[in-house]
Amino acid sequence: MFLQKIVAGVYGVNCYILGDDETKKCAVLDPGGSLDEILDTIKDNGFEIDYIILTHGHADHIGAVKDLKEKTNAKILAHEEEKFILNSSENNLSYMMGGAVEIEADEYLKDGQTIKLGNLELKIIHTPGHTPGCVCIKVDDILFTGDTLFAGSIGRTDLVGGNYDTILSSIKKLSNFNDELKVLPGHGPASKIGIEKSKNPFM
Repeated sequence: MFLQKIVAGVYGVNCYILGDDETKKCAVLDPGGSLDEILDTIKDNGFEIDYIILTHGHADHIGAVKDLKEKTNAKILAHEEEKFILNSSENNLSYMMGGAVEIEADEYLKDGQTIKLGNLELKIIHTPGHTPGCVCIKVDDILFTGDTLFAGSIGRTDLVGGNYDTILSSIKKLSNFNDELKVLPGHGPASKIGIEKSKNPFM
């Protein structure tokens, strides 16, 4: 499995390029910016991008989506509850960040759905609270948590569609995973479920 993190855009989003080494199929998770670096990484490693997968639709996570779609024709995937965030520059806050970005996903996902990426299986885990359509993505021993779970913290809930009680329920859901499962969040350093269970006050 190929995995490369790019700290993308002015808000330092962790964009991940995930690929299957055998089939050379890859997905880009949360391309918040840094389009050229993303494209160069894909090209330099001989991959073909199939999917642009969004853990949620806030502006800092979607800044390069339109350009990446235009250049690669990869399918944009997001949870079905995130449509009203993606479709509105006010709801996704892009109108405050130097330009209105409004996106329509090619496919809207459901909780528990599995995406095939070459020989990899990506399981979609609906974790609302930061936004209604937030998802985590589990691949083997890795959990991409977007802005649901951070090392030592959780996502904010004071933006459109956010709900504190709901995110706590989502965090409880994640606590059921194996302690050794690696956590790769949308901002900041990596962690593990076991570390968060012992040190994160929200878990």
